[in-house]
Amino acid sequence: MAENDNEGLAPPVEPIVAGLKGCCPRCGKGRLFSGLLTIAPRCEKCDLDYSFADAGDGPAVFVILIIGFIVVGLALWMEVSFNPPLWLHLVLWIPLTVVLSLSGLRLIKGVLITLQYANKAAEGRLDR
Repeated sequence: MAENDNEGLAPPVEPIVAGLKGCCPRCGKGRLFSGLLTIAPRCEKCDLDYSFADAGDGPAVFVILIIGFIVVGLALWMEVSFNPPLWLHLVLWIPLTVVLSLSGLRLIKGVLITLQYANKAAEGRLDR
């Protein structure tokens, strides 16, 4: 990542804001994603190589915990309060879970990648 650091060329970017917007962690102008969840190979504005970006399973874990808590809580509240039929639960909660999960994955993946760049996080190495 050292060859990609042009800290003198671009003003500092707030990593969480850039991640939520899906912007480049260095310049804040280019796109981080080329698809819904696919990381672009490089920034089209500042030419930062995104090969360092590896969010791993972190976004999925956060989404499972956060969206699961919200959806299960709302489903339990609705069941206790209104006792709707099972088909209504399926029609409500399955699409809501899919939409919230995909949007949450994109947001959290962007934040984790921009924080990884800002903190110069890398794979652990043993010094010998």
